[in-house]
Amino acid sequence: MSERLLTESEVPGPIEEPVVVHGTSAEPRWKKLPLVWQLRRSVGLQRGMLVAGLALCVLFLLLAVFAPLIAPYSYNQLSGPDGNFPRQAPPSAEFVWGTTVGGYDVFSRVIWGARTALLVVVVAIIGSLFLGVLLGLVSGYLGGWLDRVLVTIADAIYAFPSLLLAIVLSIVISGGRASFLGGILAAGLSITVVFVPQYFRVVRAETVRLKAEPFVESARVIGTSTPRILTRHVLRNSTRSLPLILTLNASEAILTLAGLGFLGFGINPTAGAEWGYDLNRAISDVASGIWWTGVFPGAAIVLLVLGVTLVGESLNDLSDPRLRIRRRVKGVLTIPPPEPATEGAST
Repeated sequence: MSERLLTESEVPGPIEEPVVVHGTSAEPRWKKLPLVWQLRRSVGLQRGMLVAGLALCVLFLLLAVFAPLIAPYSYNQLSGPDGNFPRQAPPSAEFVWGTTVGGYDVFSRVIWGARTALLVVVVAIIGSLFLGVLLGLVSGYLGGWLDRVLVTIADAIYAFPSLLLAIVLSIVISGGRASFLGGILAAGLSITVVFVPQYFRVVRAETVRLKAEPFVESARVIGTSTPRILTRHVLRNSTRSLPLILTLNASEAILTLAGLGFLGFGINPTAGAEWGYDLNRAISDVASGIWWTGVFPGAAIVLLVLGVTLVGESLNDLSDPRLRIRRRVKGVLTIPPPEPATEGAST
């Protein structure tokens, strides 16, 4: 008796219940979007970490975007309709989180500081991502002496601490004047230089692997240009793990900006709000029992870094099969095996 596979039209009976397979092309496209796909895939502690991290990040993003509407005063405002603001005033109805030793409203400074932190993260991430991916593609695909030189430079950059490099760049870029744009560029470019090697190494390793794949070899044989191969075939397959590095670098950018401000190389308070500078000015208040000038800026730094770190750790766990928590599948439709043929039945 010969055996053959049944076609779809030869199936004995229709399946009344549809079978839904997660992660296939039958699902709507919005369910495959970044973070949405991870949220649906996560469960238990992983989902709690991801949701908490996203909530904190979205909160600070809204504060940064709508700072002029949320903050009652400007970041450098020292007086109102009733005259100058009191110095080191405790929290009250007029000043929700009190005032600093310089007479600034703490609540307004914290809200405007979220915008400064967001700008630094955007500058640092865009710069390091662009340079790292570009150099990684070129180095991994072309190889040769250029690859050896770039790898050596990337290894050497790891010897430079990010904060020390940020201090040097802050002096070079802003000339010690600590302007708003100078402080943003100093912190952003320092993070860019320090974290370019991370993106470079990841993309280079994937490019070296992909250039030996059959589809890349086929494109090269038919005469496809190198830029087209890199952008159309290699780039899309070599950048899948970059979002994990991106989230971790964002938290490092926030800490570097705070470190610059705390050491006195950040942004001048009249040019922009910065949490690290406010912490530095609040050191002398601690001995006097004035807690509100340092608690709220410090809490903002901790919460924002915590939110970004939770998102990064959750994405890392979901991408690692050894750490992934699998959901118990319920209600899976199973098709029973066919009944054995009775005696006398034709074959």
